[in-house]
Formats: sequence, structure tokens, C-alpha cells
Amino acid sequence: MALFGNAHTIDPGKAQQEYARLLGQGEQVYAAFVLIRDTMLFTDRRLVLIDKQGITGKKVEYHTVPYRSITHFAVETAGHFDLDAELKIWISGNPTPIEKTFTKGVNIYEVQAILTQFVAR
Repeated sequence: MALFGNAHTIDPGKAQQEYARLLGQGEQVYAAFVLIRDTMLFTDRRLVLIDKQGITGKKVEYHTVPYRSITHFAVETAGHFDLDAELKIWISGNPTPIEKTFTKGVNIYEVQAILTQFVAR
């Protein structure tokens, strides 16, 4: 599941309101990122990947990844010629990682720190 494009941070409070119907009682959005049409939510309980599909984006897939099922992850920073940073997340039982691409608009070290905070619990 790879997404390419311009990523940016969105206010967690705004994401909390916009995606309230997806959240469990008392669940809080800690950080959120938008990748063109798709969104990544880091809540206090799980990672939620929101994948808008098709030309209109009316069809949406909501993929929940409990932090406890993340076996490991990797970040690759941007370089001189490759301007995008990448995040790869491996889920137990799946040899293929979930891949996300971020442009320089997002601090990939911040994304790594968020994952470390929740995965290392």
C-alpha cells in the first residue's frame, strides 16, 4: 500500500472532529498527516490509514493498525536527488510493509518519534 505525493501535517483537533465517527469512546488523535487525498491518524490507541479511492474519492478504505501489531518500522530520509522521505511499517504476519512517502513538508523524524512513542509501550 504505497502512497506518493505532497504530505503535510494537520491539526490533531481538526482531525479529531473530522474523523470523530471512526474513533472509539475517549480515543484521542495525537497527530495527523495528509498525503494528497489520503490521511494518516496517530491516535493514542492505533494508527488509522484513510485511503480515498477512485476518481471522485467517494469510496474510502479505513485501515486500522493496532500499535501492538507493528513488529518494526523504518524511515528513509530525503537526499539531494531523491527529495522524498519514506516510512515503512511491518505488521505481524505480513512480510510486505505498508509504505508511505512524505515530501520535505513533513519532518520524518517527528513521524518516527510518534511511532516510537506508541510502538515501544
